Amino acid sequence: MPDPSTYRPAVGSIPESPGVYKFRDPNGRVIYVGKAKSLRQRLNSYFADVAGLHPRTRQMVTTAGSVEWTVVGTEVEALQLEYNWIKEFDPRFNVRYRDDKSYPSLAVTLNEEYPRLQVMRGPKKKGVRYFGPYAHAWAIRETLDTLTRVFPARTCSNGVFKRAGQIGRPCLLGYIGKCAAPCVGRVSADEHRAIVDDFCDFMAGKTESMIKRLEREMAAAAESMEYEKAARLRDDLGALRRALEKQAVVLGDGTDADVVAFAQDELEAAVQVFHVRGGRVRGQRGWIVDKVEAVTTGELVEQFLLQVYGGVDEQTGVGEAGEAVPREVLVPELPEDADVYTELLEELRGGRVSLRVPQRGDKRSLLETVERNAKEAFARHRVKRASDLTARSLALSELQEALELPDAPLRIECIDISHVQGTNVVASMVVFEDGLAKKSDYRRFSVAQGTDDTAAMAEVVRRRFARHLKEEADRRDEQGVAAEEGRPRRFAYPPNLLVVDGGAPQVAAASRSLTELGIVDVAVCGLAKRMEEVWLPGDSDPVILPRTSEALYLLQRVRDEAHRFAITYHRQKRSTSMLVSMLDDVPGLGETRRKALMKQFGSLKRLRAATVDELTAVPGIGRRTAEAVQAAIALPAVEEGQPDDGATESTTAPQGPAERGTPRPGAGETAEVGRVAS
Repeated sequence: MPDPSTYRPAVGSIPESPGVYKFRDPNGRVIYVGKAKSLRQRLNSYFADVAGLHPRTRQMVTTAGSVEWTVVGTEVEALQLEYNWIKEFDPRFNVRYRDDKSYPSLAVTLNEEYPRLQVMRGPKKKGVRYFGPYAHAWAIRETLDTLTRVFPARTCSNGVFKRAGQIGRPCLLGYIGKCAAPCVGRVSADEHRAIVDDFCDFMAGKTESMIKRLEREMAAAAESMEYEKAARLRDDLGALRRALEKQAVVLGDGTDADVVAFAQDELEAAVQVFHVRGGRVRGQRGWIVDKVEAVTTGELVEQFLLQVYGGVDEQTGVGEAGEAVPREVLVPELPEDADVYTELLEELRGGRVSLRVPQRGDKRSLLETVERNAKEAFARHRVKRASDLTARSLALSELQEALELPDAPLRIECIDISHVQGTNVVASMVVFEDGLAKKSDYRRFSVAQGTDDTAAMAEVVRRRFARHLKEEADRRDEQGVAAEEGRPRRFAYPPNLLVVDGGAPQVAAASRSLTELGIVDVAVCGLAKRMEEVWLPGDSDPVILPRTSEALYLLQRVRDEAHRFAITYHRQKRSTSMLVSMLDDVPGLGETRRKALMKQFGSLKRLRAATVDELTAVPGIGRRTAEAVQAAIALPAVEEGQPDDGATESTTAPQGPAERGTPRPGAGETAEVGRVAS
């Protein structure tokens, strides 16, 4: 463990100017980024008595191996540079706004020719407009069900939309008037976009003008004796008013504001924000954040403003966290440099922004409501945190004791091999840190030389750790790019424990590859499916963990996740190889054209769904060749009364005790995105 005094800058060498600083670990990885009005005053505070520091600050300074800084001209520049570095380096000790649950939003895909209304979770995408987030997905679907009779925009997937166009018949929603059916040409692309624009205006708060327009149209239809049209407009008005009734008016002046509140202890804080647009609560969102230092509520407000509104896109006006800067931001306490943050928000919004603490009236009452929500969310999180931390800490300590490891295995990697009778051999590598999956570090391998499980395992372990050694050498090279940029590398950080899916042969193969590379500080074990026993290199007998052991539950969870990830990749590769074999006999289709088709469509399913015109759009594919391709890959006709004997995937996740309270990953789960290791 590094001693902070070993890398403390010399007395007087730190400038008193404003700037941004970075702490790095002994491997050169950036682990913390901060800003300061006075770099000297702020950095000196980290090198005080370690025992008197905040627990997470103490952990950070004893993990770090060096500190460096960059001087800037103004505090606004420091804010922008801090945000850019946090985004670039993803430091482990910086505050991360992770949701206390996954909030769904109502998304409008404005980047498509025919925009779609849908429920969407996860990271925000460019070209998509979001409303919400909502507390429940059913609330969005209920809103859509009410509003699509007034704004009949499409809600179907791209596959359904394309299929309806091919057969010339819309889906049920098109027949019952809840979709304008642009798939079959009932409305043009421009007319459909106008419908979507009206929907977005209504959701954005322009409700009064919409209702007045419909009232005028209804009166005009009644006056001209078009009673059916007038009745339809009357029903549309009723639907809009019902939708408005579900959104409570909280601010009578029609204010656009975000109302933020916190609940905290010395280690973490819960953040709640209500998004008020047009005086109505349009969405609610919550986060749980780690406190690296003993921060005040004002400093929590600083972190909120920087992370939620930072990096606003110039075209969409939406920040990295998916939130546009409103006219008002109501907070429980102003940050110390409130003017600086107001200036930054105004620059991001392109207009005036009021950052203030409400003192009385409706806005103060609303802030108190948000505070109650934050306290309730934090209380739920603390109960969950206590049980989760206890179980994970127990699992890691049990593993350390059972496997006789020098330290607790804070980083565990697991490798699994998947193939069918030696063909399409692939491998997966999953990573768990502190007992939790770290999906950004998952990797996939295509194995060319492995003829069986042990040979494939040896090859994958050799490739993974050879890459680690190469990147470690690059980092130590003073002229290397990695050393200068300090960016995280793919394989730069070895695990404390390497788990392989299998018994003694697979463990021996993995251990042999590590020995050949000269790596001696990585422990290896294998988890065999038959009796769930743990094998260690060179031992003739396995280690038997109790069936109720938290350590066994953790190993099973790691192994099952690696198996799921490998199976998913194997299916993708097998589908591609099947596509290649079916295209081999197509006349006039050489290797170059086959590769072009595979690159364009990616899978047999997508290629079968393609029309002749879409096939001819691929460079080098003429109409005759496209028709030959369609004939070669067409599904055989199934006679009436005969079962379809198409191949199905029979490989499933290994059977064994699942983690308590956690469903076992199944074969039908969606694959996580991984990188193919070269």
